[in-house]
Amino acid sequence: MVDFFKMSGSGNDFILIDNKDQSLTVGNIAEFVRTVCERKVSVGADGFIIIENSQRADFRWRFFNADGSEVDMCGNGARCAARFAYIRGIAKEKMSFETGAGIIDAEVRGDTVKLRLTEPRAMKVNISVMIEGQPIEVNFVNTGVPHVVIFVQDLDRYDVFNMGRKIRYHKDFQPEGTNANFMEVIDRHTIRIRTYERGVEDETLACGTGAAASALISSSQGLVESPVDVRVKSGETLKIYFHKAGQGFEDIYLEGKANVVYEGRIWDEAYKRRES
Repeated sequence: MVDFFKMSGSGNDFILIDNKDQSLTVGNIAEFVRTVCERKVSVGADGFIIIENSQRADFRWRFFNADGSEVDMCGNGARCAARFAYIRGIAKEKMSFETGAGIIDAEVRGDTVKLRLTEPRAMKVNISVMIEGQPIEVNFVNTGVPHVVIFVQDLDRYDVFNMGRKIRYHKDFQPEGTNANFMEVIDRHTIRIRTYERGVEDETLACGTGAAASALISSSQGLVESPVDVRVKSGETLKIYFHKAGQGFEDIYLEGKANVVYEGRIWDEAYKRRES
């Protein structure tokens, strides 16, 4: 059996496990993650987080998408990891932790977590990609993981799933693939986004690094200024802070709620059923 927390970061849900004692023995970790993240037949989640010891920070995390792929960063997952670490006594309100994208700083204030993201990389604006023989103008930035950002009209009616899949698997963004964000600007401090996430392979209710990517791309176009409220599909609002530095950005923070849904214990039969 495996003890766990279920948490939600503004609509992204995660399974979190404290493995500082290295007691997690489930065999193939990718298969374990795929199985327990499957909705309706197991716990179900967008992602899976393992907390481990670190020689460089308060703790180290490993983050897995629902399909079992391990990736460097997830903004909303990182906020949940920070609050989990605080609740479990692993770290104090102000903490740092090790990720594949680098050392992340975070501060927990009640059920709200403010997280310092790594500096963005590889920003490209107003680039053209061919989708079914038609040129589509997109923007790209890596905010810990790769994100395409597309400005659209009538966001509520936009076909995020189908266009998101086409962007996610597009040859121009291989071999890693990319997340795809579709957004509209409301005013100088407010945007709305919908996100198709790789690894989940569907639209999710929120995406922290996608919110940051969308805010930074919007700022690069002169459309918004810090701080930016990012309204996500769950109905919640994430806040992005940043400073412009020449043609780039620095001091990028993601803030929002990280709520505990429940804690429980995963029985062996919930993840070993495929072996029978």
